[in-house]
Amino acid sequence: MNLPLSTWPERLWHHAFRLICWAILIFLIVPILVIVPLSFNSSSFLSYPLSGLSMRWYTEFFGSNEWMLALKNSFIVAPLATLLATAAGTLAAVGLARGEFRGKGLIMGILISPMVVPVVIVAVGLYFFYAEHGLLNTYTGLVLAHAVLGVPFVVITVTATLQGYNTNLSRAAASLGAPPLTVFRRIVLPLIAPGVISGALFAFATSFDEVVVTLFLASPTQRTLPMQMFGGIRENISPTIAAVATLLITLSVLMLLTMEWLRRRSEKLRGTGNT
Repeated sequence: MNLPLSTWPERLWHHAFRLICWAILIFLIVPILVIVPLSFNSSSFLSYPLSGLSMRWYTEFFGSNEWMLALKNSFIVAPLATLLATAAGTLAAVGLARGEFRGKGLIMGILISPMVVPVVIVAVGLYFFYAEHGLLNTYTGLVLAHAVLGVPFVVITVTATLQGYNTNLSRAAASLGAPPLTVFRRIVLPLIAPGVISGALFAFATSFDEVVVTLFLASPTQRTLPMQMFGGIRENISPTIAAVATLLITLSVLMLLTMEWLRRRSEKLRGTGNT
């Protein structure tokens, strides 16, 4: 419920706060939107005004062996890393939510540490660890590294979803003779599915956008799409990068819309469970 703003300082602060929020939003959105028209520019330079409209750079992207190899590598690494991160993060979140034991906070801190620690430190640590165990320049090592970076997002989203979970449902199922695995698969998992899927989307986005760890661990034949973009910016700034960025922006928007839909669905399920 919105309370009436009685005094003029309150009204002034209300309008100023809204203006500041809009200014920050525009500041963040405009640089992204500037990239989109450049991807349709017929010129060979990233410049305004546009000399003409063309799909040339999208054709070059889909017709380039280097870009297609990078895209293929991203769609190999990201889904596998997402599956590992989602499975590990979900099980960890459920275990931490159910149990009360000494060191629970420490375990939670360790699980989310890849999100807090600077990624270059994580990359250096993984590099020396992989060097001793022969995992450098392998898809296995790259998938595991990306999964480690995605686990914190799954743990946080699933833990947040479990806060509204009615544990009486699990107790009722157990009292009727259902084994723990069946309770989790048939009752717990469907109810926390929005949080699990949201965490998986965050893990996928994290893996698909990762550059630093990939620079340390991947071979030239394992260049992912962000790594290829980073190399292109350093060597030769081509409008093809703008086309790739536009495709990634579209993918990000679709993921955000999906997460918003899942959030609303989670709220409906939570309201149904409480009643």
